[in-house]
Amino acid sequence: MTVQLGDIAPDFTQESTTGPISFHGWLGNSWGVLFSHPKDFTPVCTTELAEAARLKPEFDKRNVKVIGLSVDPLASHRGWEKDIEETQRQRVNFPVLADADRKVSTLYGMIHPKADPAITVRSVFIIDPNKKVRLTITYPPSTGRNFSEVLRVIDSLQLTDQHKVATPANWKDGDDVIIVPSLSDDDAKKRFPGGWKTLKPYLRVVKQPAIRSGA
Repeated sequence: MTVQLGDIAPDFTQESTTGPISFHGWLGNSWGVLFSHPKDFTPVCTTELAEAARLKPEFDKRNVKVIGLSVDPLASHRGWEKDIEETQRQRVNFPVLADADRKVSTLYGMIHPKADPAITVRSVFIIDPNKKVRLTITYPPSTGRNFSEVLRVIDSLQLTDQHKVATPANWKDGDDVIIVPSLSDDDAKKRFPGGWKTLKPYLRVVKQPAIRSGA
C-alpha cells in the first residue's frame, strides 16, 4: 500500500512504549507526525528521537502529537530509550510503536523491498486533525531528518488552512506570503484590507496573516 497526499491516514491499533495505541482515537483533534526508523540502536535515529523529544514544547504549541515507529519489539525499544537518554541527555517523551509484526509499516508503505525487505525506510507523515495525510518524506539512511523543516511545514499548513494564501520558497513564519490564484481581487480585498503587491496577475504578495496557535 502507498499512502499519498490527501489520503485518510490508515487507522491501526498497535503496542507502543506508552501502551496500546489506537491511532485515530489517540490523535483526536490534534495534528500528528508519524516517523519511522529502520530498527533500534541505529546511530542517526538515536539523534532524531532525542531531537523530536527536545522540540515537544514547539509541537505542543502547534497542537501536534509525535509518534515514532520501529519494527523491533517493545523490550528492545526500552533498552534503546535508555541509550538515547544516556548519549543525548534527553528522555523520549512520546510513544514509539513496537511494529514487530509490520502491521503499521505495511499499511503506510514503509517496507521497500528493493532497499531492505526486513526493515522500514525512514519516512515522515504529517497528518491533520481530519486524519488527512498532508506531507510525506522518505529519507536515506545516512541523512538525519531536519525537524526545523518539519515545524516549518506544519506552520505553513496551519497558516494556509486558516487563510487563502500559499507560502513561497524558503518561507518561514513572519515572511510575506502569496494570495492563492483562486481568490479574486474583490474577495482578496475583504480578506486583506491592507492591500498587497501584484507582481503578476497570478502572483500577489501580501503580509503574512497571523497563525492561530494550535489550529
